[in-house]
Order: sequence, then structure tokens, then C-alpha cells
Amino acid sequence: MPNLMESLEKRVEGDLLFDDFSRGRYATDASLYQMMPLGVLSPKSEDDIRAALDIASEQGVPVLARGGGTSQCGQTVNTGLVLDNTQYFNDILELDVENQRCIVRPGIVLDELNRVLKPHGLWFPVDVSTASRATIGGMAGNNSCGGKSLRYGMTRDNVLSIDALMADGSKHRFGPTGGDHEPDYTDLCEDLLRLGAREAHEIDARFPRVMRRVGGYNIDALVPMNTPNNLAHLLVGSEGTLAYSTAIELKLSPLIPEKVLGVCHFPTFYQAMDAAQHLVTLRPQGVELIDSTMIALGRDIPLFRQTISDFVTGTPEALLLVEFAEEDPGQNLPKLRELEDMMGDLGFSWTGSGKSWGGVTPVAEPGLQNAIAEFRKSGLNIMMSMKAEGKPVSFVEDCAVELPDLAEYTAELTDVFDKHGTRGTWYAHASVGCLHVRPVLNLKLDQDVGKMRAIAEECFDLVAKYKGSHSGEHGDGLVRSEFHEKMFGARMVENFGEVKKRFDPEGLFNPGKIVDPPKMDDRTLFRYGPEYTVPGFETALDWSEWPGSAGGFQGAVEMCNNNGACRKLKGGVMCPSFRVTRKEQDLTRGRANTLRLAISGQLGPDALASDEMAETMKLCVSCKGCKRECPTGVDMARMKIEVLAARAAKNGISLHDRLVAWLPRYAPWASRLSFLVNLRNSVPGLAKLLEKPTGFTASRDLPLWSSRPFKDSEVAAPDDPQAVLFADSFNRYFEPENLRSTVKVLDAARVPFVVARAPKGERPLCCGRTFLSAGLVEEARTEAQRLVDALMPYVEKGLPVIGLEPSCLLTLRDEIPGLLPGRDAELLAEKARMLEEYIADQEDNPDFDLPLKSPAQKVLLHGHCHQKALGVMSSIEKTLARLPDTEVGIVETSCCGMAGAFGYGVETHEISRRMAEADLAPAVRAADRETLIVADGTSCRHQVADTAGRQPIHVARLLEMALTPKSETDHV
Repeated sequence: MPNLMESLEKRVEGDLLFDDFSRGRYATDASLYQMMPLGVLSPKSEDDIRAALDIASEQGVPVLARGGGTSQCGQTVNTGLVLDNTQYFNDILELDVENQRCIVRPGIVLDELNRVLKPHGLWFPVDVSTASRATIGGMAGNNSCGGKSLRYGMTRDNVLSIDALMADGSKHRFGPTGGDHEPDYTDLCEDLLRLGAREAHEIDARFPRVMRRVGGYNIDALVPMNTPNNLAHLLVGSEGTLAYSTAIELKLSPLIPEKVLGVCHFPTFYQAMDAAQHLVTLRPQGVELIDSTMIALGRDIPLFRQTISDFVTGTPEALLLVEFAEEDPGQNLPKLRELEDMMGDLGFSWTGSGKSWGGVTPVAEPGLQNAIAEFRKSGLNIMMSMKAEGKPVSFVEDCAVELPDLAEYTAELTDVFDKHGTRGTWYAHASVGCLHVRPVLNLKLDQDVGKMRAIAEECFDLVAKYKGSHSGEHGDGLVRSEFHEKMFGARMVENFGEVKKRFDPEGLFNPGKIVDPPKMDDRTLFRYGPEYTVPGFETALDWSEWPGSAGGFQGAVEMCNNNGACRKLKGGVMCPSFRVTRKEQDLTRGRANTLRLAISGQLGPDALASDEMAETMKLCVSCKGCKRECPTGVDMARMKIEVLAARAAKNGISLHDRLVAWLPRYAPWASRLSFLVNLRNSVPGLAKLLEKPTGFTASRDLPLWSSRPFKDSEVAAPDDPQAVLFADSFNRYFEPENLRSTVKVLDAARVPFVVARAPKGERPLCCGRTFLSAGLVEEARTEAQRLVDALMPYVEKGLPVIGLEPSCLLTLRDEIPGLLPGRDAELLAEKARMLEEYIADQEDNPDFDLPLKSPAQKVLLHGHCHQKALGVMSSIEKTLARLPDTEVGIVETSCCGMAGAFGYGVETHEISRRMAEADLAPAVRAADRETLIVADGTSCRHQVADTAGRQPIHVARLLEMALTPKSETDHV
């Protein structure tokens, strides 16, 4: 291995990763397998790739081209050198709008490509559910399909040519045959076409006739036909085993902007499957299945709860989402009426009962359509959100059969699952007879591994009986390549081997996939191998909601199934550090994999508290985006606390961390000496002098301490309060005007309230968040207990606890129940409300009156990450909708990047600024000067001021500005 790395260092410019932690992050994909690579290269150019192939060939090291690493079948794991195309090798090389084609590098993500194409009225229509992280190279390698393949076909149908490097170092453009080429390429073409002609009868006899067949090599592309054969179609679906793609030419399609969706409800799963063959006669562009298990699991995921409520009627056993997108938009609604008529003809009506109940819920509103699409696309991962040891396992999940056979096939497969004491979860592409089904198994148990083997054998026998395809979308990889002989016969397997040998005689490219595979149930290749164990250890937080060792921490970490939803580059919050660096290390998935390997002893002793683990967590800003947006619920912000606690226990903490952690304790003295403390920002050279010892960058001013902090005594306690105001440390000592504005707003609404106070003589109350940020969990627990004790008398009476700082108030909902598990913390979590939430809650309260005028014509709102993660944004929008004659816009952005003290750190302030520049800062700079910029987060306001030159205000101050004269009263 050192020789390989040393050789690469001399010849490549890209990033090289050969340490154990980095290798571990590339050892898994979204399958059940794990194979530790020798090292990783993120190539910056084609020259880097050439050099890597040369060196690997010389040293006999296999090469694996990797995109998003989301393969379901183990295609993107291997023991050689991994080349990660996503970080740098991701350009659009050519765009020909007139001829509807483009040429791209393999590392470009589908959503990123389509964002560029959209202004030109075009898109690449292979709309896979992983579009936010699937690369074009990965899609070509896998022959990906997507939900609209009924209309647009598969990747193979949309690839025109591929430039690829061969194992011998030569480069060729694979495309339509004919024309003049280099002699070696001509020889290759002739050899392949001879094979196609020789095997034409066998291919016709053995290849399934279903549309969804991605198993084996596409040697049907070599059969003589009336038009030139396209050799690019042989590379498509080859899983990186034949050549290394460096540029891919795509056929593009016109965007059809308007569509409608009919959600067909069925009382039984069988009836839904039987209906699919009839619904497709209406020529929709897609028919997608959602079963009752997915609906039930989705209701437990905050991100999808409201969406499900909006489109699911009653308690169906199955839904079919039928989508129409006619070139003439005026024909969309008539198509929906045809669908309703057909459902009626099939015997379903909303007034029916039993097996006659059902009907169509029409969805014409684009926002709800998009929300439903996101829910459906997350199907795989929603199924994986089960918190038990057993999980839905991918190995027979995308077999495809003809539509008339679909109902009987699914019924017989259900019987197979029942026979082995398990059940399957179903969803996906009913329009093409390709249903994703995952039996629930615990692959840490030998007996369940045995069940997996038996189910696979019986399932593929069943698929053969119906003349279907055992691999209908997700490819072969390690899990299905073994079964090619069962599905295609021995002669076809020999043909596949002949193709592999002709392209790659030494087995350089991704060996063990499609040709010469290992056994699919070889546990030495599993993520949870025969030696996998997690020793027990004491954790800082409560993880009892999950199974496994360390009080459930093991189960929480293992919830990451490597689906890669955190790799999205736009939309939502997670994962902001990855959006800046594009490094697997700076990703929820990368961190979760590192944690799993660490606690299971695969990264050496004491890895949890190691410097390498600290580096892994360094750019996690604890935004909690993953808590809401990860389909399997991985909460990396909470897991980071465990790492920080382990390191603090082992090494202590730095002065920088002490200054952050103990801020609430020394704040009363700092405010009294505010003139002296604030000199750091104004005396030339002082910030630079203090930079090294304190760890705070000299390139930013620190927040200014107020000389007139908020005091609890400013509010007289009424006899019968209806609410409690929690004055957090940041607003109390830095921006007390926000608390004073809140007092005026609550007074104007005539809400009698009390300020939460510590016992007489004690320091003001604090949520403990600053201690958690440094891993001082016991100190945080002490603060949390003080806060709970002070608030319980009010909370037990049903009073809401109102707060202003999202990271502090929402700690009451999130971290405190983990610090102090039990009834008191749970009750407090239920009553904790942001100011805007409290106001929104009063919508139907006739006694609540808050007369408001317009504070400005336009308001631009930036939501704090924790507000987004805990579902608070809708309440803010509802509250701001009270403002008359005011246009409220919301910045669609990830984390602002300040993230408490993160943006002030010497080592992290530049990354912080880059996070802001991704979306937030440009959006604020684009707003006119009369627009009020609003942000609840203290750190958010400072980030905007630093990067965009605008001074945002808290919502409390906005509401105070909007108070009408008659509502402006003094507190009594």
C-alpha cells in the first residue's frame, strides 16, 4: 500500500486518502456489504485517471470508479483503489440546446445537471429517486431507470456515446458502429459484433422480454440490427467492470412543465397490483406504488407527516400514484377524469365498502405534487427507518415481471416471505412491473442470513417461472451476479465472461461484479460480518429509543444505511459542510460510518476519542438538518455530543472551548465590564494578539456585550400568568432589546406572563447548550436540571414556555430529554414554544388579539437550522402572515454557517463564510435596501452582517415595529 500511495503522489494532482478512517468511509455503499479499499483518489483531471490506471495496472491493484456510492447491490465497494469522481470530475463539457444533447463528466449529479438544463427547457429524464446524489457515471454504470421509464426509457435509451479509458491505457469513443477508427478499436468492434451475431438466437431465447432488465451485460446491443449498433449501450449497465468512462454524451428531452397526479386508493394490495395493467392503458408517464407499511412509517417521520395527511384518504392497503404530463396541458385534467372513470369501472368508489372501497384523490397543485414525489422517492430509506434490529434487506427487491402477472407474482412472493417467518415492504414502479420489495431480516444472525439465501433462491425461481427479470433496476453487484446462470443459463454466463476478458483481460476494473462473483451470502463481505461486535460503554446521553450496545447508541449509529440523501447540494439543510467541501468526511453518512467502525473496534482502540474522529466531526455544525431530513433519522448533532464528551473526558478541553462553554457563567461579570471586554473589537491589533490563545479568528468582530442586560425584574409577575418567558443567555447579555420587544408584544396582546427565574441568589437560568458544544455533559445536565426545576410548576399547570433563541429554546425539546430522560423533561418539551409558534397557536383563540400594521413593504426571512429541523418554520410563516400589506419572502438556504462559535474559530471561519456564500449572503445582497432582513438566530444575524453587510433583526423586534398605536401599552 505505501508503494501505491507513493507512486500516485508523484503523478496525480487530486486528493489522496490512504488512512484507515478515510478508507473506512469508502468501504460501504447502500448495500449490505463492506469491503475495505486500499486507498482513495479524488481525481482532478483525466490525466489523474490515466496515471492511476497505469500505476494500478503495474501493481496489480483493482480500480473502482465511484459516484455517489448509493448502489443497492454492492457495485461500489471493492478492495482496490477507489476513484471518487464526485468532488472534482463533474463538469458539463458541452451543451447543444438546439440538438438536445450534452456531454458531461461522470461525476456530475443528476439534479445539478437538470438545474443547468431547466432554463433551456430541457432535462435528462431518467428521474431516479436518488437524483439529488446519483451521478451520471453511476447511472450509466448501473443502467438506472426511474419512475418515468414508461415514457422515456432507461439510461441506455438516453446515452448517445461514451468516452472511456481501456485497461491497456487506450481511449476510445464508444458509440454507433461504422466510420473510421483506430485499428485496435475497429478490432474490438468486430470481435464484439461477431459475438452478437453468433449468440443472437441465444440472446433472443434467454433475455427476458420485460422492459426492466439490467442484469448481466447488454450484449443484446451487439445483435445485428437495421441501424448501426451502439457500443456505448454495452458499457451502460456494466458496473464499471469493462472500462473507465471519462465523458458521457446524453440525449435530452423537452421539459413538460405541467402535470397532474391521481392518487388511486385500494382496499387490498392484490387489487392494486391487478389494477396496474389497466391503468397503464391510459398512457400515464408513471404509475408508482406506495403500500400501507410505507405510509405508517412515513407518519413517524416529521418531514413527511403533513404530506401524508394531505394526500392519503382513510386507511388504504396500497396506493398507486398515476402521473399524467401531456404536451397539451389542457389534456391533463381530462386524463384525470378518465382515471376516475376507470377506477369506477374496476369497481371502486368512495362510498363502497370492503373490497369495493377506494377511489382517486386528484392532485393538481405543484407544491403537493413535489412533496408526494419526495415522499415516494424516499421509499427505500423510509423502509429502513425501522428502529428494530431487523431491517428491510435489499437482495430480491427489484425483480420485474409482465404487468398481467404482477398480482399473482406478488402474492406468491408474499407466501415465500411468510414461509420464512418474515414480511416484505413494497413500493416503486407498478407501471413497468418492477416492485421494490425488501424482506425484514437481521443480518447479524446466521439464521437470518440463511433465510436470505433461501428467499433469494425461491424468489428467482418464481421470477423465472413468470419469464421476468431478476434485476430490474438496481443492477447485479455482489448480491445478484451469482444468480446469472439460474436466470440466463451457462452459455450466457460464458458470453459475459468473454466480453469481460476482451475488454479487461487482467481484471483491473471492479472485479467480482457480473463475472466471477463471490457467493452473495459470504458473511466476510458483509457490513455486519461474523466478527462484528460493539462492546458496551457508558454514554453521555440517553439512547434507549434504539436497540443495541452502549444503551442503544449502537442502534442509533447503525440507522445510517448509506442511502446518501445527505449528499444533496440544494434544498433543505443537510449537509452544509459537504456542500462546501464535497468530501465524504464532511457528510452525515461519512461521519456515521466512521462512528460505526470506531465503536466496533475496526479503527483501533479508543477511536471514539481520537484526533482522527475529532477531525471527522470538525466541520459538523450541529445544524440538526439530518435529524429532520435524513430518511432514516440519523441525528449527527446528538452523536457529535458523544464524541465531544469522550474527548473531553480523555483530554480535557481547550481555552477556546472553555470560553464558549462557560459563557453563561461569566456573562454577568462580562456585561458589567462590557466597555473593557468589547475593546477586543476596537483596539487595533488586539484581536490578532488574542487570536492564538483564545482560538477566535481576528478576521471577525465578536458579538458586543450589552452594558444594560435584560433583568428578570423588568417584568412584574402577575397573579395568574398564562405563559412563561425564558430569557436565554444570548438575548439577555448581547441583544436584550429582543427580550424587551417580546415584553411589549405580549403586553400588546394582553397576555399575562412571568419570566422564568432561578431561586433567589442564584445565577440566571440557562439551557446548557454551550456546555454541550464542548462535550461538558455533566455541566449541561446541571443547567438543564435547574431549568426544569424552575419551569415545572408552570408547565404542570399547562402554561407554554416562550423563548427567542432557537438553539436555546429548542434545546428544551431536543437535548434536555436526552440529558434528563423522564416525565418532567418530556412535559417541558411539549410546552416549549418559539414566540412565533406561540402566536400561531392562538389562531383560534378569541381572547388573543394582536393588532398589527405593516412594518415594511417587504420582509426577507432566514430560518435558523434548528427551526427547520424541528418543524417550526410553518409557524413563523403563519405569524408573519398576520402582517398586513407586507410581502414576506423566505431565503431557501442551508445553514448560515456561523453555527454558534463555529464561524469565529481560527480553523473554521473560512468554511463558515463559504457556507454563507452558497445561498444566504447572495440572497440578502440581492434584496433592496428597504427590505427588512429577519432572523431569529443570534449567530445567523451576525453571519448576515459579516458577509452581506446588512443588519437583520429578530422577529420580536419586527412584531414590535408592527404594533398599532392602540396596542402599544406598558407592562402592568
